[in-house]
Amino acid sequence: MNGRPLLDVCYAVFMVDAYKHRRHAVYVLNYHFVWIPRRRRRVLVGEVATRLDALIREKAEELEMDVVELAIQPDHLHLFVSASPDWAPNQIAHRLKGYTARMLRQEFPALVKMPSMWTDAFFVSTAGRVSAETIQRYIVAQSTRA
Repeated sequence: MNGRPLLDVCYAVFMVDAYKHRRHAVYVLNYHFVWIPRRRRRVLVGEVATRLDALIREKAEELEMDVVELAIQPDHLHLFVSASPDWAPNQIAHRLKGYTARMLRQEFPALVKMPSMWTDAFFVSTAGRVSAETIQRYIVAQSTRA
């Protein structure tokens, strides 16, 4: 027995559970992002935070990304997203920050007083050094802090 059927079964089970498939790519790319409002102002509260959550999920869906976890704190946010190889991390941050800044500033006039919604900087990490579950638990724990 050459062991090939067992290999095929293991491959099939693992590939269905963990990986996403496209015509010319099989991948799993998970990114943990953190970014902050300009001058670390504590503006991500109440209706702004609720709307920000909806906007991020809306834009991520449009870009064919999955929001695995999202925690919005008054002065920063954590986003754990699964994306295709079509998107570089800087493109993801740029698209999400640009869209949310524009929409939030249109809908909440108090935010227009800020020089800009977000800082230019952001943190990004892949799930390569720690498991995706560890990052997810960390983000959930962040949402319980105030």
